[in-house]
Amino acid sequence: MQVTAVGSDLAKNIFHVHGVTDDGQVAFNRPLCRAQVLTFFERLDPYLICVETCVSRHHWARELSRLGHTVRLMPPMYVKPYVKRSKSDAVDAEAICEAVMRPTMRFVEIKSEERQAPLSLHRAWGFVVRQRTQLIDMLRSLAAEFGVIIARGVARTIHFAKGVIEGSHVGLPELA
Repeated sequence: MQVTAVGSDLAKNIFHVHGVTDDGQVAFNRPLCRAQVLTFFERLDPYLICVETCVSRHHWARELSRLGHTVRLMPPMYVKPYVKRSKSDAVDAEAICEAVMRPTMRFVEIKSEERQAPLSLHRAWGFVVRQRTQLIDMLRSLAAEFGVIIARGVARTIHFAKGVIEGSHVGLPELA
């Protein structure tokens, strides 16, 4: 029984793998602990492995590619139509396996660590900027509840906050 494709649903701790043969029969369908994944795939001949895009997708795609497998990453929205029954890791792995066999399926490019690093930096920077904006908006709205209006802008908000800490702002209750 020659396996044609393997669908893998990645998770935090338990990964589910589903393998099918040329004629569509299930060769295996089993859960794997994170520590078992590479060992499991090391023992297999090179296969087409499809992984639904998730948090650790690029890491696992690189690791499985190093073992000689052909790895494809697929967005969850492309897998969803192939889910036959209520959602579970095993059902998702089966749907991934079925979806990868479609000739018109589109995949996500596997990123190298060098390409992923600056993207991570941009993502982290964007997160910090969003949090800063939320903090400024919250401070302005809380001060407005006491009739104190802070002009827009980061510098003005910082100036106001320093003034409150130094005690130079009158009009706010001590606790506030």
